[in-house]
Amino acid sequence: MKSLRLILSNPKYFAPSWVFASLNIWFGTWAIYIPTVKEQLQIDKADLGIALFCLSLGVFAIFPLAPYIINRVGVGRATWYGVVLSSLAALFPLVVPNYYLLMLALFMFGASNGITDISMNTLVAEIEKKEKQNFMSAAHGFFSLGGVIAGLGSFLIPVLDSPFLHMLLIVILVFGINLYVKKHYFAIKSEPIQKEAFSFKLFKPLFLLGIIGFVAFGSEGAIVDWSGLYLKEVTFAPEAFIGAGFLAFSTAMTLGRFLGDGISARIGAVNIVALGAIIAAVGYVLVLTGQTHWAIIGFALNGLGFSVIVPELFRIGGNVKGVDAAKGVSFIAGTGYLGFLMGPVILGFLAEEFSLRISFMTLLAYVLLILLITFSLRRKR
Repeated sequence: MKSLRLILSNPKYFAPSWVFASLNIWFGTWAIYIPTVKEQLQIDKADLGIALFCLSLGVFAIFPLAPYIINRVGVGRATWYGVVLSSLAALFPLVVPNYYLLMLALFMFGASNGITDISMNTLVAEIEKKEKQNFMSAAHGFFSLGGVIAGLGSFLIPVLDSPFLHMLLIVILVFGINLYVKKHYFAIKSEPIQKEAFSFKLFKPLFLLGIIGFVAFGSEGAIVDWSGLYLKEVTFAPEAFIGAGFLAFSTAMTLGRFLGDGISARIGAVNIVALGAIIAAVGYVLVLTGQTHWAIIGFALNGLGFSVIVPELFRIGGNVKGVDAAKGVSFIAGTGYLGFLMGPVILGFLAEEFSLRISFMTLLAYVLLILLITFSLRRKR
């Protein structure tokens, strides 16, 4: 909690942390209106899954260009330009008149979010190095806090009765705060990012960690994109509660990220991954009851469980015996982002072919797989 106090007491650390929050406020507000966009454009679940794939594809498309952009213009400027682009791109998915323009709008939204994501992480790493202060974990906690803010905004749905107006107000508010605090990081520059060769000669424990990363990131992406539709179509939640699942998920995720380090120090990294899997599994059981209130509590438990899994994967991956730490972390990141890319798409096709309940049953099976893998990791530790 020391890093959280540092952020709240010093604008030098609050400014980049607010960018983390901003990214999830934009994305979370869009996620709330996914069911509305589906109805307006009269598309099925499989088509929606492909459209969401375009958003993730936009993120991946910018990855090779991001280091060049950051080193060319400076990490502070790149972060600010990312904020500007993301603010504009957040508006278009809610006003496009047809499915093909939706795919294009989501691709651009993903690309702008991707450059913002890489820039803000590089910015925090540079500030940590220069200031000798660690606040990366708490900054990621602010990302989760952004989801909480977006979820709270869902209660404006019946008041505003306009997705575009809702997003416009959010963009103006979030952008205004960024404009006010950008002076604290705008001029910061970093050393050029060095690209390291990747080796596939990895040990079995690292491969198992990669599977966990794929499942955890994929499950998180699936919940973010599909929880609203699940509450609407399966539990028949009132319109005002459609965003409550995302709100509960994000709130619990935020709490877990701020407290996870202390718990990990007490019980160990592998044990906390197992504990997170158990909590997430219980959450899925509650979601599958089909009752609105139990499902919302279940999404909260999902957020709490997954919040402690992902940070520990990077910690363990950087300490696998015989594997270079950078290669271990890059392998975890690659498999994790692949899961985040594929998870919502797979869920969409399962939902269209079978049902949303079957899709979430599959997620329950996958989180139980994580629990089984932790037993193997404990033996190889």
